[in-house]
Amino acid sequence: MHDREFIEAFEACTLPPALFPHRAHVRLAWLYLREHGLHETLTRYSSGIRRYAGTLGAAGKYHHTITWAFLFLIHERMQRADHATFEAFAAANEDLFGPILDRYYTRETLASDLARTTFVLPDARRAEVTAGERTKAGSSSTLEPSTIANC
Repeated sequence: MHDREFIEAFEACTLPPALFPHRAHVRLAWLYLREHGLHETLTRYSSGIRRYAGTLGAAGKYHHTITWAFLFLIHERMQRADHATFEAFAAANEDLFGPILDRYYTRETLASDLARTTFVLPDARRAEVTAGERTKAGSSSTLEPSTIANC
């Protein structure tokens, strides 16, 4: 599906769910960021995802922190290197299609109601430091890696 058709189908909430896996979420974010910039995309993309999920009876699936974290990551990558096509961008940024948020967030944070309803700043490094301090103090607590499926 061509970019304009894809955006129009998403915005009209007629895009079949099978055509909107994680890769398509990243594609839509890339297209919006190219067309609207970061500030407008934060609002437009988030409200569009909520509306789309609502029409599918899945309004509860929207996760604000995951959505915005991916938007910020995609935007930063776009600023670092200009790619003429989404395919070129995706090939240069394959880590966006795996558990990249594990680098930034603990499992507990992303599972929280707060993270689901508002943007929460990354905390994985803070958790690593805290775990290291506990280990030095005699505790054997360690962090386990988490996995993030889709935004």
